[in-house]
Amino acid sequence: MTSVLLVDDEDLIRAGLRAIINAEPDLEVVGEAADGAEVPGLVHRLRPEVVLMDVRMPAVDGIQATRHLLDTVAEPPKILVVTTFENDEYVYDALRVGASGFLLKRARPEEIVHAIRIVAGGDTLLFPTAIRALAAEHHSRRAEDTLARAQLTEREEAVLRLMATGLSNAEIAEKLFVGLQTVKTHVGNVLSKLQARDRTQAVIAAYESGFITPR
Repeated sequence: MTSVLLVDDEDLIRAGLRAIINAEPDLEVVGEAADGAEVPGLVHRLRPEVVLMDVRMPAVDGIQATRHLLDTVAEPPKILVVTTFENDEYVYDALRVGASGFLLKRARPEEIVHAIRIVAGGDTLLFPTAIRALAAEHHSRRAEDTLARAQLTEREEAVLRLMATGLSNAEIAEKLFVGLQTVKTHVGNVLSKLQARDRTQAVIAAYESGFITPR
């Protein structure tokens, strides 16, 4: 059972998400908050595996709440930011500080539960064109240096490119004709060399550095 915390200042949004999630046999909403300020206490008490975090809230927004969680919680939950617009700079900022992915508020129920399962399992959500473009616009010399210092092997570079398309470890293994454990090892090496918190952070670094360009 994957436990989920809902954080959104709109009661109707929380009610809708709760109904969708609790209808699944392997997902459960364990708590709710109307503002980011409530999140640290709830995470400490409820220990959710995934937090659905509204990116725009009146007091403490999703970016601040995400940064605080990842900086202060020893084993933080995976965070999915929820937004109205996919090309929102707030979303990109949330991804940069450590969110594992994002959902549009207009997403279909099956997309919502799929996203929760994906990030709970440690995989990356597909980055849509709008987010890839934002990453390219935030070209970073620091990201360039990080990629250069990482000295990824040819196979690690191939794995990173496939990670950026949103493929799971199993799909990458099939694509490269290697075993699943081999892919997991390569992914671990990529994260370690890039000093990335998770796959999403590695993908962002790949786009910001120019290693991968949006199509």
